[in-house]
Amino acid sequence: MYCITPKLTATGIPTTYYNLLPDIGVPGSPPLDPATQQPVGPDKLAALFPMALLEQEMSSAVHIPIPEELLEAYADYRPTPLRRARRFEKALGTRSAIYYKYEGVSPVGSHKLNTALAQAYYNREAGVKRIATETGAGQWGTALSYACRTFGIACNVYMVKVSYHQKPFRRTMMELYGASVHASPSQETSYGRSLSAAHPDHPGSLGVAISEAIEDTVTHPGTKYALGSVLNHVLLHQTIIGQEALAQLDTLGVFPDVVVGCHGGGSNFAGIAFPFAKHKANGKEIEIIAAEPASCPTLTKGEFRYDHGDTANLTPLMKMYTLGSGVVPDPIHAGGLRYHGAAPQVSELLARGMIAARAYPQGVTFEVARTFAGAEGIIPAPESAHAIAAAAEVAREADAAGKARTILFNLSGHGLLDLGAYQDFLAGKIK
Repeated sequence: MYCITPKLTATGIPTTYYNLLPDIGVPGSPPLDPATQQPVGPDKLAALFPMALLEQEMSSAVHIPIPEELLEAYADYRPTPLRRARRFEKALGTRSAIYYKYEGVSPVGSHKLNTALAQAYYNREAGVKRIATETGAGQWGTALSYACRTFGIACNVYMVKVSYHQKPFRRTMMELYGASVHASPSQETSYGRSLSAAHPDHPGSLGVAISEAIEDTVTHPGTKYALGSVLNHVLLHQTIIGQEALAQLDTLGVFPDVVVGCHGGGSNFAGIAFPFAKHKANGKEIEIIAAEPASCPTLTKGEFRYDHGDTANLTPLMKMYTLGSGVVPDPIHAGGLRYHGAAPQVSELLARGMIAARAYPQGVTFEVARTFAGAEGIIPAPESAHAIAAAAEVAREADAAGKARTILFNLSGHGLLDLGAYQDFLAGKIK
């Protein structure tokens, strides 16, 4: 076989989260206090996160055990299926083999539930009664709302305003799960009120919504903050995706030479890519690609430097690829990818040449999504369509060179709640 099979439960779920950087000997750059420019310790972040998650954030352990109660929660939908996209291959006319890991089978329709359940669980164990968060297109907010309902925690969500109006059914799902949802910038925080007063037509951004959620957290006793991407512990939770894929491919005697994930903050990309990046670090011939929107080209055009993770500059400074914390990306339909920064761990790998990044305009991604939906029957989320676009491009490049590749991409969620975006595409309204 081509790879080391991760340790799994009897039903095929990984029993540990995988911590890549310590395993391959790559030191991460610590977050810095903006005032002192010194590394931020756990005590400075304890107002936002429970200690168990802070320990994971800064852990040097390679494998972190998953508690039994969490494994039972994952068993409701994991392991997720690995499929070969034979009809999509035929539609492309390619000789390459294309596989995809389908995270859209989770109860909320995306990969975000992997970390939402973990974060809600550790907050409950710490006695937390209320969580504040932000969401872009709504996948993260939906997942955390469900997870908070599962573990008995109140949930307050700041949803980027353009997505709040573009994707009303995401909001409906969150509210069905018991969450309170506010269009960001909102009237719920001083920062939201000031921004709305200065810019009444502000479309919102993840950076703004993060600022509001953090302000909410520090001004409401008993509240903690949860983030759906970027931070190390979030990426850690998502590595169950790639570990499962490794094991599933191993049973087929297959190992990909290309691994692709869409990229906004970095969670689903890291989830599929990090377990394979270990093999690349060990000398395996494998290309790892992060696919992002051309309208928010953080990895392809951003700078690798310290920056704030939010617009109000409330977060510590993180070393990452960034377009600048004040940037408000265009209001594209792939709202989950509209983030000015990138996960520090993903950024470190890109800076070292271990991964590559490609950017795609939304017209291209919707067109390839239509092809994929017609061939495979699954309507992908607009975010996930960026990974499909990269997989299709790699296959076409291989055909042009007379080669055949084995490609794996992460189909991070379905687009059944994004049909308004597809309606705009079919009507020729996508810019």
